[in-house]
Amino acid sequence: MTFSGFRTMLDFLSQTLSNFKHTGAVWPSGGRLAREMTAPLRESDRPRRILEVGPGTGPFTAKILSHLRPGDEFHVVEINPFFCKVIEKRHLAPFRKRNPDIEVSLHEAPIEEAPIEGPFDHIICGLPFNNFPPPLVRGIFKRMMGLLADDGDLAYFEYAAVRVMKAPVTSPTSRRNLRRIDAHAKSLHRRHRGSRRLVMANFPPAIAVRLRHQDS
Repeated sequence: MTFSGFRTMLDFLSQTLSNFKHTGAVWPSGGRLAREMTAPLRESDRPRRILEVGPGTGPFTAKILSHLRPGDEFHVVEINPFFCKVIEKRHLAPFRKRNPDIEVSLHEAPIEEAPIEGPFDHIICGLPFNNFPPPLVRGIFKRMMGLLADDGDLAYFEYAAVRVMKAPVTSPTSRRNLRRIDAHAKSLHRRHRGSRRLVMANFPPAIAVRLRHQDS
């Protein structure tokens, strides 16, 4: 592990211990998952508007930045002030210096309140939905789908079988919440031409989910 990678891991773990609700994991996402989450960015050659929600320490951010070209516009929304400082210092500020012709903006806010306007061609979301109450999950997805361009795509991920594993060791209220979140995810999958890809080379293994914009 490089020194930079070690620092990223320590930063992530510090926030996991102090704010697990909004971090939702004990380890940063790996390169294979980042590649899968950003796959559509490799398929387009026109100017794009891209939104990342909940970047944490920036594993997806770094991959997104590597795909940006002149004419693209990239917005990052993060609620955690510590992560905002990490993202700005390690990723966004150096990128702006090298690429002054590409618009890159950071918004320290929850996505429900972020001062941004659509449409976005691609949205990449790293939020830990299984840690949130179901009404908040629905509200976040409603906002993101509302920001998505016609035929745009939204990518998010969840750890493989996480709801099945959590259910036996949580309270009855938490189990009900997990069932409601699962039902909402399945509804979104049906309505928005969803696809799922298992990424075993991640710790823990994760499922990358992609939704396409579709009015319903």
